[in-house]
Amino acid sequence: MQNTVTPTHCPYCALQCGMNLTPAPDGTGVEVSERADFPVNRGALCGKGRTAPAVLSSAVRLTSPLVRSEGGALVPASWEEALDRVAEGLGRIRARYGADAVGVFGGGGLTNEKAYSLGKFARVVLGTSQIDYNGRFCMSSAAAAGARAFGLDRGLPFPLEDIPRTGCVILVGSNPVETMPPFLRYVTELKQNGGTLIVVDPRRTRTAEQADLHLAPRPGTDLALALGMLHLVVAEGRTDEAYVRERTIGWEETRAAAMAHWPEHVERITGVSVPALREAVRMFCEPEAAMVLTARGPEQQAKGTDTVGAWINLCLATGRAGRPLSGYGCLTGQGNGQGGREHGQKADQLPGYRKLTDPAARAHVAGVWGVDPDTLPGPGRSAYELLDALGADVRALLLMGSNPVVSAPRAAHVEERIRSLDFLAVCDVVLSETAALADVVLPVTQWAEETGTTTNLEGRVLLRRRALDPPEGVRSDLEVLHGLAARLGGGRNPGKGFPTDPEEVFEELRRASAGGPADYSGITYRRLAEENGVFWPCPADGPPAAGSGPRPAYAADAEDAADPADAEDAEDAALDALPDDPARADDHDAGAGVHPGTPRLFLDRFATGDGRARFVSVSYRAAAEEPDDEYPVLLTTGRVVAQYQSGAQTRRVDELNAAAPGPFVELHPRLAERLGAAEGDPVAVVSRRGRAVAPARITTAIRPDTVFMPFHWPGEGRANTLTNPALDPVSRMPEFKACAVRLEAVRP
Repeated sequence: MQNTVTPTHCPYCALQCGMNLTPAPDGTGVEVSERADFPVNRGALCGKGRTAPAVLSSAVRLTSPLVRSEGGALVPASWEEALDRVAEGLGRIRARYGADAVGVFGGGGLTNEKAYSLGKFARVVLGTSQIDYNGRFCMSSAAAAGARAFGLDRGLPFPLEDIPRTGCVILVGSNPVETMPPFLRYVTELKQNGGTLIVVDPRRTRTAEQADLHLAPRPGTDLALALGMLHLVVAEGRTDEAYVRERTIGWEETRAAAMAHWPEHVERITGVSVPALREAVRMFCEPEAAMVLTARGPEQQAKGTDTVGAWINLCLATGRAGRPLSGYGCLTGQGNGQGGREHGQKADQLPGYRKLTDPAARAHVAGVWGVDPDTLPGPGRSAYELLDALGADVRALLLMGSNPVVSAPRAAHVEERIRSLDFLAVCDVVLSETAALADVVLPVTQWAEETGTTTNLEGRVLLRRRALDPPEGVRSDLEVLHGLAARLGGGRNPGKGFPTDPEEVFEELRRASAGGPADYSGITYRRLAEENGVFWPCPADGPPAAGSGPRPAYAADAEDAADPADAEDAEDAALDALPDDPARADDHDAGAGVHPGTPRLFLDRFATGDGRARFVSVSYRAAAEEPDDEYPVLLTTGRVVAQYQSGAQTRRVDELNAAAPGPFVELHPRLAERLGAAEGDPVAVVSRRGRAVAPARITTAIRPDTVFMPFHWPGEGRANTLTNPALDPVSRMPEFKACAVRLEAVRP
């Protein structure tokens, strides 16, 4: 263990708060202390961040590989035996059924280096198209809508520091006071500066309590709400006609669609009154600048892309995008949800946020990898579709950093599919509910035991530093992939193509991303250490014109009819700008013309062929599953402040469990009275997919037609037993946020 203070970042949410780690006085582990120099949190940490070192303890984590014995139990094994078993299992299935019978499922908590290596391993070593990750369940709808409108998706196209300086913020389906508590300071500063906050949420959350205006629509109706506000913008003459004319296309069709959603009609759909709609429009339009920030509420719907698109349309119609202190952004949830999808874990993407179907992109990445572009498989299934195919088309699975038995929609079905696999290997730090079903479990290093990069919700690339040695018997995910590649790679790309040193992997990632939308080629470990992070895009070929947004040549829209040869030339130029020897990368940094990174996107142009943003005409449609006589209530799901995602790690921390010991069903007093349930009574929530039981929590903070359950727990209180896997046609996001249920009293 090092004897000095190690500056690093929290392992949990996408704020990636800065923290310092110091050796514990007893010589075991580390302690967290304030790191005030990091601008995102300025030293503030939530309970999860403060207690993160607890999961480093050998008492709660895996310290030896486990293999399934002939008797059916998981028993300790050596690393050689465990890796041999994984290689044999994956290789056997691939040889018998073909490459696509082997699947890979990643996680939004993996570092950029791990995500990059995992995508490369799937496509080069296994040759499979069947790879996706749990980030598909996080912000894929926002990503799809942002790319569709702006030509590029980055969670926030501006730094967090801009939020307190704008005039109005609309938070849609977001509860950051509980999901990312240090964010509260931005809300507080916004109001201190005279700005206003509008919160859209069916529950009166702790965030909604901070709002100047709280709109509580029925779950699944955010799309109608946004369309109703756009209708009023047009009707009240609040559109920015000059901006629309000069910086957008597609307004006429979008305006016509919005005019079909008059306020009284929207009130009937959403339950939000017409006066409240008018007040929201006034608050949003009167200041010189304003923002809309969405999170899982509008995104985790079977129409999530259109819902986010409707909020983007509102920003575009009022001139609130691509201008200082204005814009649309997404509050990414997972720690590396942004970087995790940029570098190859998604079914349809290659490193640098390149499209897998783009010939120039395939040629560029294949050149970095030293393979023939024709050997790279095409796009595979999205996350839920991949999980649904397990045991049938996909017979073996390598899973890294995810716990779908708890986190996936229709979770009982997903658990059944996982159990039906011929072979399952899991890399994790703890024995999660999914790992407990595996044939082989590989114990891997955690955030404080390894160096690597993550990309936070602002698009700020950060360096996490190793502060202590992992326990004996634990290896990094990079070492796992190296060992498996050496066993499985054969002549295609053996273990030497999968370095175990994260900086070496990052140097390759830089080359693979060069010229792409998420261009990291001008970023190095040295810069990250010295500059407290660098915003992408950051090409290696010097600074852009002031305020310009990125426009990768290969990513031209179809109507631009770009010449693929020109695209390849542009990519080659970006690649040639990198130093050949990674050891000389620091010298490259020190030279003139270093790109500063891009904190603010789109100020001069959008990342489309003509530089204009695209309005996309959308119309309201109901949730995939509406209440009826048999299932008369809507269920929505979410998080609590003391737990994180599937709870695999936070449920092992005593302090966090004391604050949030288990699941609950939040319901309105009128609904509880009809059910005959008192506070704390067990209540069964039943959907068409299953049944969950948890204690009642009775509150007027929720709509009478809606119940809420947090999704952090397995067992009979597993909320995702109930949720609907209906998929958005664009993003393939499941509809976590709205499904029809009935309630049943559970009598002793």
